[in-house]
Amino acid sequence: MPHGSGIYVRRLFEALRRSPLRGHELWALDQGGPGPEMWWEQVTLPRLLRRRGAALVHCPDSFLPLRRDCPGVVTIHDLAFAAMPFDMRGKTGWKYRTFVPRCARSAERVICPSRFTADDLVARFGIDANRVRVIPEAPALPVGSVPPPAGPYLLSAGDLRPKKNLPLLVEAYRQLRGQGLEHRLVLAGLDVGMATELRRRAGSEPLELPGFVSDRQLDALIRGADAVIVPSLYEGFGLIVLEAMARGVPVALARAGALPEVGGSAATYFDPHDAGSLAQAIRRVVEKTPERASLRDAGRARAATFTWERAASATLAVYQELLP
Repeated sequence: MPHGSGIYVRRLFEALRRSPLRGHELWALDQGGPGPEMWWEQVTLPRLLRRRGAALVHCPDSFLPLRRDCPGVVTIHDLAFAAMPFDMRGKTGWKYRTFVPRCARSAERVICPSRFTADDLVARFGIDANRVRVIPEAPALPVGSVPPPAGPYLLSAGDLRPKKNLPLLVEAYRQLRGQGLEHRLVLAGLDVGMATELRRRAGSEPLELPGFVSDRQLDALIRGADAVIVPSLYEGFGLIVLEAMARGVPVALARAGALPEVGGSAATYFDPHDAGSLAQAIRRVVEKTPERASLRDAGRARAATFTWERAASATLAVYQELLP
């Protein structure tokens, strides 16, 4: 289950290769070089671009060479590192907070996956809005045939980190179990230090923490879930929302970040600071009611409007703005 930015890079590049830009070669660098990551980004990469005579460089995950001989495009997926600095600590947090604003100001164009992220970028870092383009992402996981786990369960997927607001989900889940809910709660994603606390909060309730899962496993988990819950305090897009909708799985989303922008009218929403509000939203999406059936149909229809072909076409249009 790669991070959202990793999925974005992979799927966008595949779509760009299917729609080549006439008169230009698409050159992908899928590996860095020796030495520290920042050295490669700010020293080695500009040298490679100069040797190849690159007409443009697109860095798809936040960091762009500040000195370069060609126009630069950078994709910035979200600003959680600035909005919630406790979510990303140490050297990684320092790097994001130090370099991302500089890269955004340096870029000739900035791509964001949502209007929410674009507006946050402009307001927080003073970026010229005329240089920012909103290009949504799309469902990326293949629908497979791996059997999902047996029995009813709720699913939330993503690294176990503070911005995901998982303690609130566990609290709401305990409320529902006390009211007779039979479902297990599955929280799939890499543990970055929260698993022990989540287990403590769940007590004796059936909480499953499978950790990092493959694309095939995640697809199976989504297909088998009675609902996908996204309680995040901040999301720059939220690919898991579209993955669930594409499979006809109802979603309950926090009214926060870009989640309402992605889910539109095809989701149920709740206050991300109120466990009771979240519990009510879960009730609405798991109970077999006309509303649940409507959400399944509306989700499929909404997910179908997001495609990587559209994302690639819009990205090529950004390139064409800058190429001779």
